[in-house]
Amino acid sequence: MEHPAALAGPPVDWAALRRVLVVRPDNLGDVVMAGPAVRALHRAAPNARLDLLAAPAGAAVAALVPHVDGVLTAPVSWQQLDPAEVPPDADRALVRRLARGRYDAAVVLTSFSQSPWPAAYLCRLAGVPVRVGESKEFGGAGLTHWVPAPPDASHQVDRMLHVLERVGVPSAGAELRLDLPPPARVEAREALARRGIGAGEPYAVLLPGASCPARRYPPERFARVAADLSAAGLAVVVAGSAREAALVAQVTGAGRATTTGPVPPARHATTTAPTPRTRRATVTGETGLGVPGLAALIAGSAVVVSNNSGGAHLASASGRPVVVLFAGTEEPAQYAPRGTPAAVLTVPTSCAPCRQLRCPYGLECLDIPPPDVARHALRLAGGG
Repeated sequence: MEHPAALAGPPVDWAALRRVLVVRPDNLGDVVMAGPAVRALHRAAPNARLDLLAAPAGAAVAALVPHVDGVLTAPVSWQQLDPAEVPPDADRALVRRLARGRYDAAVVLTSFSQSPWPAAYLCRLAGVPVRVGESKEFGGAGLTHWVPAPPDASHQVDRMLHVLERVGVPSAGAELRLDLPPPARVEAREALARRGIGAGEPYAVLLPGASCPARRYPPERFARVAADLSAAGLAVVVAGSAREAALVAQVTGAGRATTTGPVPPARHATTTAPTPRTRRATVTGETGLGVPGLAALIAGSAVVVSNNSGGAHLASASGRPVVVLFAGTEEPAQYAPRGTPAAVLTVPTSCAPCRQLRCPYGLECLDIPPPDVARHALRLAGGG
């Protein structure tokens, strides 16, 4: 039995809508995972303009998500850890921006631990007549179409498709996709050429960054992974944003200083793994690319090694094999890559999932030996 207010609103004529707002003010990976929901909305409302309300981190990738026509960028108050970071005037200004959009409907997408009600109430004040979202708790008139939440363990992509299916928008597929503009591909090729990686040469992309320290595999271990892949003959690009330049330098500097021989074969090696070479390949860093260029760099790679962060979802959306170093901050089943060859590596701990930004212990959930990471990466690179 569902709450009597659940789905109490009248059926939505999606085909008649002309302007729809999708609300997902989260990190880059969350926006990438919202792609299937945007695709479903595009199919159900083919004549509608689809705008995305995104945080600055998510807005950076929004242009690559198919069918997103425009982006409203805002560090929304209900996503801030410090209440003083966003003054009340910011909410009032956002209401005015939403009102100027004259949206026929707003679809609020959330993770299991987030509430749609703050965004719904701002959309209500902005005059958006149809407001859709899912939640465990009842929140009154904020949502015109309140969808009871699916189980917490649901994958984020499935969760976002679920809310739409309950209001008459069928799924158009759960796979992640990106539209890479030609300039981004050129930017990636030029970056590789500057670093001595020729056209057609296989390379691995290592992404040591993440939104918080609790999600980051230690840089000295990333360095050992880079050295092992290099010793096996695979060129390595350690990539990150400009703000992650120091972290990338830690990995590349330590990786160059590490001396290793070829990676020994895994205990359960497959015939698809590359044959270790005697020469050592390049280990280089790249922090000069924007998100489109980084996505293109990932799309051309043989394998990606990433924390549980946006890079893992960029790899999944590009169909590239990926090794995910998954900290105990979240449940792997909610975020694990699907539809691409992947190895999700984590160490079960009693404190997981902790949702912490900084680990108060010793990051035991990421106590994964670098040779094991390298073996998985080489196996996936061979298969890819």
